[in-house]
Amino acid sequence: MSVASAATKKKTIFQGEYFVSKNPDLMISTILGSCVAACLFDPTAKVGGMNHFLLPGDKSNRSCQKDNPLGVHLMELLINGLLKDGADRGRLQAKLFGGGRTMKGLADIGSQNAEFATQFLRREGIELLPGSLGGTSGRRVEFWPTTGRARQSFMAPTDPEFKKIETPKPVLPAMGGDVELF
Repeated sequence: MSVASAATKKKTIFQGEYFVSKNPDLMISTILGSCVAACLFDPTAKVGGMNHFLLPGDKSNRSCQKDNPLGVHLMELLINGLLKDGADRGRLQAKLFGGGRTMKGLADIGSQNAEFATQFLRREGIELLPGSLGGTSGRRVEFWPTTGRARQSFMAPTDPEFKKIETPKPVLPAMGGDVELF
């Protein structure tokens, strides 16, 4: 069975955006480097969504409210969009992707993004399922919002120094360079 049938519609989101859907024939996609995408869904209401954020902040200030206003804003927009479309907050599940360190010698913003997203979900009591954070490669993420199914494809590192470093192995076995997380 093909992963994406001819009937599957694709919605691409970019940095600073989010999208929520109940359409079983829709897949949400984005490309990430140091940014993080949170994929949230309610398996009973069959509604889900994705956001895409970058949080350059003061590393010394770990307060998510002060340090990461864009991330907090996009997480709240995503959660509120899900609730508006029939999700129950107590059933929400999340998968996180991205947070890579794609350029050597620059601040590791990717790990800060990943830490923020993980702490935000824990603080909000949202169940965190396996995803994929970190590494030195960018990735394309595809998410089916009504089922919570996600797939990622790693891209070649952009920094010549990182081309010498092997990309970390995904948590689940890869098929053809892709990882699917159900």
